[in-house]
Amino acid sequence: MCEHHGLNRRRFLALVPGMVIAVSACGQSSTGPAEIKWGRETCEYCGMIIDDPHFAAQVRGADRKIHKFDDLGDAVLWMAKQNWADDASVEFWVGGLETGQWMDGRKALYVDGQHSPMAHGFGAVAAGQAGAMDYAAMKNAVLAKGSTSRCEPSEAPANTTTRDG
Repeated sequence: MCEHHGLNRRRFLALVPGMVIAVSACGQSSTGPAEIKWGRETCEYCGMIIDDPHFAAQVRGADRKIHKFDDLGDAVLWMAKQNWADDASVEFWVGGLETGQWMDGRKALYVDGQHSPMAHGFGAVAAGQAGAMDYAAMKNAVLAKGSTSRCEPSEAPANTTTRDG
């Protein structure tokens, strides 16, 4: 009986390295974009469902925590409010307009006039297209326009009472 347990123990110990790798692969990485559960996760900026990989974005902050967005414009506006946004370790990932695959948002080029989820209007492309702009130009345009009415309520408190008569 001891031999039987010894055999099981040896088999178990032989499997441990593989189990450790499998478990660590399921954990969140400290770099690169994370998996998004399309149609189930919400935008950190506006709270809407993230369901279009062609416009989604992710920011991996200086603390290595991932933040997910339904529109890359929302990510730009959100980052502008973070005191660590310009830190060299911060990663900005955007879904490619043509493929939906993740791209480095600071290296991508951007085309305006797109029908994006929160109406910021930008889509990321890898290669130059007529009228495409770099990250800095897109960022400046988004910041100049500000939040769309779909994203964030006005700064003034809303009057929630109604008067009849």
